[in-house]
Amino acid sequence: MTAAASVPLTPALDSWLRQPLVERLTELGVALLILLMGWWLARRLAGLLDRAMKRIGVDDILRAFLRNVAQVLMLLVVVIAALQKTGLVPVTSLIAVLGAAGLAIALALKDSLANIASGVMLIALRPFRAGDSVQAGGKEGVIEQVRIFHTRMRTFTNEEIVLPNSEITSKPIVNLTGRPIRRIDIPVGIDHGGNIAHAREVLLHIAAQAPGVLEHPTPEVLVTGLGESSVNLLLRAWVKTPELAVVRSALLEAIHDDFASAGLTIPCTRQDLHELHRDGTSPPL
Repeated sequence: MTAAASVPLTPALDSWLRQPLVERLTELGVALLILLMGWWLARRLAGLLDRAMKRIGVDDILRAFLRNVAQVLMLLVVVIAALQKTGLVPVTSLIAVLGAAGLAIALALKDSLANIASGVMLIALRPFRAGDSVQAGGKEGVIEQVRIFHTRMRTFTNEEIVLPNSEITSKPIVNLTGRPIRRIDIPVGIDHGGNIAHAREVLLHIAAQAPGVLEHPTPEVLVTGLGESSVNLLLRAWVKTPELAVVRSALLEAIHDDFASAGLTIPCTRQDLHELHRDGTSPPL
């Protein structure tokens, strides 16, 4: 009978097995120590980098992204150093395998890579910052965090939305809090028989008295159209962005109350129904 063929070993593994047991255990111990110390050092250095970027005023989203990337790269170097210390895996072969695996993964995960590229664009171009209220990807809410693959958003009703980065960059992004001031447009209608000049005076007085309305740019009232039952006016006033909702509510309430006291009527749509009789008369119902 012929002897069973032995399993072929790689040169590196065969050379490692020929070493004394004490040397092999020592190399494994050193490799494990490199992994532990490298993992601890990578976290420490990533933390130092994060604090340094925070000290110089780097945006929160960009700071978190750079910290994570730096930590992953340092951990990859630590793993390669530990494998090199054992001698089980040649570094050149490992790099070649990682390159081939990276190419295969890139082809299989092209959609995920598109999200990564979009995440890099969002962080580099910074169309919004953490805490900004935006309309993005067909959703509206407050940006909490931009990660490599997705962006976390909190809606104004406190729901959490996870959006793939590619969906954000492929559509228009509206930053609702990107500017320090915004304009409020409030449409108001008056009867055709009403005095436009008087209505303009009342609206400008309301804007001047409302807390939160800025003096510059100056509020203005424009005639925007002649409707079937009303003359359409538009009050335009500028406010600080964080106060927009509160000031809008105050203006609407003041318009409702002051128009009545000023003798101005806001028309509403009305339909008259008539009952037809055989004698041809049609008194209203």
